[in-house]
Amino acid sequence: MATKKTEKATSTKTKAPAKAAATPKAAKAPKGEKKAQGPRHPKARVVAKHGDKAALAKALAPSLVRGEEKADEVEARLKTASNSQLLRLQKAVTTLTSKWGSRDKLIAAIGAAQKKSKDRDFIAKLETYSLPQLIDLGLAADRSARA
Repeated sequence: MATKKTEKATSTKTKAPAKAAATPKAAKAPKGEKKAQGPRHPKARVVAKHGDKAALAKALAPSLVRGEEKADEVEARLKTASNSQLLRLQKAVTTLTSKWGSRDKLIAAIGAAQKKSKDRDFIAKLETYSLPQLIDLGLAADRSARA
């Protein structure tokens, strides 16, 4: 069976222009020097920074108390929490103290941002929220205030 030969069509496409010279990148560290890194596993991070899990739980408990709870009850619950959860809560507590100072000031800031600072039911409901939830609301209020 015979095959049909076709002529190759000449391409009318033009080549893309050459790329402009790339901007120089930041100088890399010499290969012999390595950046000091902390431990990657959550348990190792807890031990490296706080000694043990109980010490971290004791440090976090006063900041996480809400409503009628006592710090001892919260501390007992935190001792059974996972290391990664404790580290996440520690990050939330440091954010709280650096931006707002205390839980009450954060709740007042959320109420003022949403123009509901005199609404007692709204403020009472905010007091039942967990600290990470309040921080999310506070950060959202900050973003909306800037926009």
